[in-house]
Amino acid sequence: MTIAAGLRAELLIMVERGDTAMRLGSGDVPVLGTPRLLAVAEAATVQAVQSHLPQGQTSVGTKVTLEHRAASPVGTHVNVVAELVEVDGRRLVFEVTASDRRRTVATAVIERVVVDRERFLAGLAG
Repeated sequence: MTIAAGLRAELLIMVERGDTAMRLGSGDVPVLGTPRLLAVAEAATVQAVQSHLPQGQTSVGTKVTLEHRAASPVGTHVNVVAELVEVDGRRLVFEVTASDRRRTVATAVIERVVVDRERFLAGLAG
């Protein structure tokens, strides 16, 4: 495996109505919903390592600790940065920070595991 700590990815989103807690069913306010924030954070972790995985391998999420610290209303730009901070065999640990222009919106630690794509999918058929 050619994956080493220090790999990074950055995603910038603008909060839209479809991203809100109201639309996602995770609350009743028109701000960035935690499920959407988590989805973007995970997408950043995938992007950080995707081109470094051997052919036929992928990574799957296994553990998340997320602290959603501040509300982001519709129209806010949120920048999500994921950095690979630990590689332990097949286990990958990322630190993720989401920020707007004024503050840190969220922090997270996301773990993924590298798996053989075909073997993983074959295990679902049973």
